[in-house]
Amino acid sequence: MPDALWIDPAVPAPLADLSQTWGIPLTDDPALATQKLELFNSGSLWIYALVAPFPTVTDDVAYVDLLSTWKGVTAGPLAGHDLLMAESTLAAFTALWGEPALGVVRVLPAEQIKDEAWKESAWALIPFEEIQPKWKVLSVDGQSPIHKNFDANIYPLKAYFSSGFPMPESNRNPSKLATVILTGVTAIVRATAATMEMKGVTYPGELIGDWFREADVLHISNEVTFDKDCPPPRAGYRNFILCSDPKYMDLLLDVGVDVVELTGDHLRDRGNEALLETLDIYKKNNIPYYGGGTNAEEARQPVLMEVNGNKIAFMGCNGKRVAKYPKATDTSPGPALCDFDDFGEQMDALRAQGYQIIFTFQHEECYSAKPCYTHEEAFHRAADEGAIIVSGSQAHYPHIMEFYGDSFIHYGLGNLFFDQMTYILPDGKVIDETRHEFYDRHVFYDGRYLGVELLTGTLEDYSRPRPMTAAERSAFLAGYFYLSGWTASPPPTPVPVPTVTLTPIALP
Repeated sequence: MPDALWIDPAVPAPLADLSQTWGIPLTDDPALATQKLELFNSGSLWIYALVAPFPTVTDDVAYVDLLSTWKGVTAGPLAGHDLLMAESTLAAFTALWGEPALGVVRVLPAEQIKDEAWKESAWALIPFEEIQPKWKVLSVDGQSPIHKNFDANIYPLKAYFSSGFPMPESNRNPSKLATVILTGVTAIVRATAATMEMKGVTYPGELIGDWFREADVLHISNEVTFDKDCPPPRAGYRNFILCSDPKYMDLLLDVGVDVVELTGDHLRDRGNEALLETLDIYKKNNIPYYGGGTNAEEARQPVLMEVNGNKIAFMGCNGKRVAKYPKATDTSPGPALCDFDDFGEQMDALRAQGYQIIFTFQHEECYSAKPCYTHEEAFHRAADEGAIIVSGSQAHYPHIMEFYGDSFIHYGLGNLFFDQMTYILPDGKVIDETRHEFYDRHVFYDGRYLGVELLTGTLEDYSRPRPMTAAERSAFLAGYFYLSGWTASPPPTPVPVPTVTLTPIALP
């Protein structure tokens, strides 16, 4: 018979497209084929992802529940959600799992699945290469293809394809995956520092350090300087001239800091000399910094990284207008002024070189989930200039999020290492939402931004954040998805206040 290639309907689009380079005619009849590109028990490994619209509270699904849904049993986390997928994906998993129950699966063109899922609160099964920022990737039995510890051997959402021609080993190459964790306010002062003096410098990072060290890049916005003449720390909120003992740098090193943001308000609290000494400490520890520097020119310079083939740029500035927070000048150190005429030119050049730009702000502070009115203008401007991620490092109270064009904006992540167990509003009301914290894990793959995972924590002991419990996290996320305008009704219960026993702090 003349050479002819038959392509199994289960074959994903990239492999089907690759077959066009093999120079062999196609046939629709497998009986007439001399070569076949087909589902097999070995060959090119294709990883799929179970995804849902980003404002989805569920994090993990049991494989047995997914199979039960496929067979028509609608109990479990998938109850009430259609499962969307492309025709080829349906063909692949029908071969693996059998025919789905009637009404469980809806087939759509791949380019329509995301919009339909958001419209109908549906979930979807998609190939790894189709992951994009507006999806939330759900882990299955604890395994997620956007995690660095992903184990394909025990992951159930996969298929193998074989042919007589060279094909890629997989659609997921772990050497092309990079993760960046962005964090909020760090100010190692007052009660946080006093606790460290009693319990050890690395104490604040003990419960969340594994999250941070696992990331390829950990960002920390340290708002204060290290000063060898810093007075001994005292608890209490009356001290606003802030500094840290230089030995506290060991906390940042212990959690694996890779880049420091210097847009903070308090960098010049102890004078220029202390700030310049702090910059030297970062340099001696080979920690790059941005958003501040020895002068205005250095403060505006980005930090450029190439991580597993992903080119990432960090930029930032201080957008506060009040004079009591001075910016860097031509002759003095400090945080960068938000000059978007200059930043815009830099961002154009960086995007032309293939960089994914992360832009972070120190901006006005609001003690509510809604950001200050000045935020929207500045954050949108950074996105318009080309930042794929825009993040607020200033917020002591976590703020809402939005997708703006192709960019993800998080107006404020809350505190990281800071002592705000509570805050007293001008009307005398005491709030404790300052204890809630976001740590945004951003995922890049092969030069492309895949999206963000929201890690969540709660401050304890005036110093040490811990991961939220499942119940706390569920209510916290549900509340913020509603406040961000993504869900139609408020969560059934308010964001809970965790009940914990705090260790008393003995003051000097």
